[in-house]
Amino acid sequence: MIAAWCWELVEPYLRRNLLNHGVERPTRRQVLEEFTRVWPEFTATVGVQEPFAGTIRFKWLARLPSAEMGSFLEDPMGYLSDRYGGGKFKMNLHHGLHFVNTKNFKPEGEPRWRDAPELVLD
Repeated sequence: MIAAWCWELVEPYLRRNLLNHGVERPTRRQVLEEFTRVWPEFTATVGVQEPFAGTIRFKWLARLPSAEMGSFLEDPMGYLSDRYGGGKFKMNLHHGLHFVNTKNFKPEGEPRWRDAPELVLD
């Protein structure tokens, strides 16, 4: 099961995949089958905007494989607030090495993310 807000980010990618495989007008069933096929290879990378040398950059905090996204998908604002406090967060979805989509979140609260270790991206 996937949250409606996340489905809106993923569905266009699924339809493009099917189109690239010769399915011009995929049925709902074909889209769901494609989702079932690719979802295990999805990751969500979570970062937060931080001031840096007079501009901003993203401090990457977590990379979640699809099997571990449940609590984030159910309540992204609560997930971010509970773990990292307030701030301007970005979530990037990837299927393997392919960028799928992004969404921003802005939970209120103290920026506890400043003390969190930074994820090293390859």
